[in-house]
Amino acid sequence: MKKTLALLPLLLLLAAFKPASAPVAPPEIPADIQALLDKYGCAACHSMTRKLVGPIWTDIAAKKYSAKRIAQLVAKPEPANWPGYVPMAAQKVPKADMDKIAKWLANLK
Repeated sequence: MKKTLALLPLLLLLAAFKPASAPVAPPEIPADIQALLDKYGCAACHSMTRKLVGPIWTDIAAKKYSAKRIAQLVAKPEPANWPGYVPMAAQKVPKADMDKIAKWLANLK
């Protein structure tokens, strides 16, 4: 009986903690979008899984910018939006391609 009572605090402590959940795989980048990211050099600074020079794609998506706003920020970056990162130079991406990238990024979860 004493052993059972001695184990009770330990069991209560263990019950208070949730088991770690399995890591969630990052979303996959569609091949056509990846080709554009590579073509325009986006992938040199941004990644889906780790911080490089710029923020992770999902961190950008978490800002909930519209596709239009994303396109504006690529053409005319505002460093105040991303403190702690090297400011991005303005990018000249053709409108049709920028629209595809921005739409994908705005809908990324």
